[in-house]
Amino acid sequence: MRIILASKSPRRKEILENLGLTFEIITSNEEEKTAETEADKIAIALSEIKAKSVAKAVNDKSALIIGCDTIVVKKDKILGKPKTKSEAEEMLTLLSDTEHTVISGLTLVLGDKVLSRCEKTQVFFDKIGKSEMESYIASNDPFDKAGGYGIQGPASRFIKGINGCYFNVVGFPTHLFYEMIKELKIEL
Repeated sequence: MRIILASKSPRRKEILENLGLTFEIITSNEEEKTAETEADKIAIALSEIKAKSVAKAVNDKSALIIGCDTIVVKKDKILGKPKTKSEAEEMLTLLSDTEHTVISGLTLVLGDKVLSRCEKTQVFFDKIGKSEMESYIASNDPFDKAGGYGIQGPASRFIKGINGCYFNVVGFPTHLFYEMIKELKIEL
């Protein structure tokens, strides 16, 4: 079966490779905007935009298209990818010594079938000291990650624990993917 990942995320690519899948990467040129206001619906809508846009461009009804979008939410505020050091500091200060939620919207398109779901994981941060934060931001690690951190990298030292799927926090909810594949009656 032809499998297409509608994402340029290196973390999603690595997770799918670790699952033993052979796939192509084709990204969407569609603007990722939605009128949704609830975090879980936003994540799902953005994953649908990616998957449906690539499905339309590819026009292969037998191909499985995978769209995913991950957001970080703290007190109903969605934290994107910081663009500056001050944005990274603001995000990490907000996350320090508290918990937040990571939500991934996952959409699978196979022919005329479109299946969308979301996965939520709670992440518990320890208190981040000023010098620790400055050092972490200086590493440039925060700048391509929602919420300004990646659980699998140097920021892992700030994380006391999680409640839910680890891979969801990395950027691709593997168990949810497996459940959706079964629902579509696909064997990979």
